[in-house]
Amino acid sequence: MKFIINGGKHLSGEIQVNGFKNSATPIIAATILNKGKTILENIPKIGDVLTMLDILKSCGSRQRWISEYSIEIDNNDFNPRFINQTQVKKIRSSVLLIGPILARFRKLKIAVPGGCHIGARSLDTHMEAFKELGAKINFDEKSSLYNIVLNKIKNRKVILKELSVTATENLLMIAAENSLEIRLAACEPHIVDLCSFLKKIGVSVSGSGSNFLKIKKRNDAKPKKIKHRIINDPIEAGTFAVLAAATKSNILIRGCEIEHLDAPLMKLKDFGVSFDLRKDSIFINGKSSVLKAAKIQSSPYPAFPTDLQAPFGVLATQAKGSSLIFDIMYEGRLKYINELKRMGADATILDSHRAIINGPTVLEGAEIESLDLRAGATLVIAALLAKGKSIIGNIEQIDRGYEYLDKRLLNLGADIKRIN
Repeated sequence: MKFIINGGKHLSGEIQVNGFKNSATPIIAATILNKGKTILENIPKIGDVLTMLDILKSCGSRQRWISEYSIEIDNNDFNPRFINQTQVKKIRSSVLLIGPILARFRKLKIAVPGGCHIGARSLDTHMEAFKELGAKINFDEKSSLYNIVLNKIKNRKVILKELSVTATENLLMIAAENSLEIRLAACEPHIVDLCSFLKKIGVSVSGSGSNFLKIKKRNDAKPKKIKHRIINDPIEAGTFAVLAAATKSNILIRGCEIEHLDAPLMKLKDFGVSFDLRKDSIFINGKSSVLKAAKIQSSPYPAFPTDLQAPFGVLATQAKGSSLIFDIMYEGRLKYINELKRMGADATILDSHRAIINGPTVLEGAEIESLDLRAGATLVIAALLAKGKSIIGNIEQIDRGYEYLDKRLLNLGADIKRIN
């Protein structure tokens, strides 16, 4: 599928931030730990989340949507032997199934997870941590399946070799049935959200929101009826803020979790974006913003997130001066810049982690390709501010993380159409 966008228009109005994909997928995985019924609210209906739910269904999970964004999940009859490996290969988030399945069943076979092609994203940190716990791991090259068995915990303290979000989440879920200490853990808001969910099923977690976690396993593993609301998406909020600023539009962004946006808000200030904060919303005054160049450097939370590096990169094309981009996390994150150059951006990729963007530059409509989830949203912003018509291909990548993005932008006055 493709988007056809006629750009160059000022947008206006309000847009609502939806539930956080990066919070929904680990918590959906964590429902495996509860044999009772779990109700999850504020679930975004996006590709990765729906695929994760389908994987659980393949294992016998019973699911019922009880409202537009609330789902009831019953995993009493869950059996990992029947896992749909083809679905596992579609999304990176499927790696999160390892932790809860090991905790409940002690063994599983799972394919290599898929996802965005943004650089090396090996499972080394996960596998080394599992081995540290005492897991036996074999990888079958012919079937591309991991065979993992964790019968007895050998060590109760794990030091992660990097601040890996998904490895931290996997260990948290293993710890639901095996008390653990996790050091050098990641501390993103969605990890805190997972900790909140685990507490509801009886797991004791101390240090939530820090790099040092202590988890005491639950004493009572009886089925519980749980209700949990997924936090709103800070990456979506940041993307919409850049969209407003780059297109010189006045837009109110509702449903923002302001406390999770410190670094992106500081970076908006650095770029000269005019905005006002309200209780749970951000008003971007794009018309009065005077954009200036700034440095963009991504790092683990609470620093500036790599998932917003690309949107801020397109903002840099409209800012006066030279902006340096330094993404320390993934060597494939800068590929979108080549697509921006096809639209007329004055940019140079220095190496796999650094680039310079000079502005302001008038972008022209072009036929471009959505390379991954975040790059795709970035190119939508670029097409909206560009002169003329743009055609963006492979928008399935965008649908993985942004629900009905075209319909929501239409409500702001965008000229955007989805075609097969």
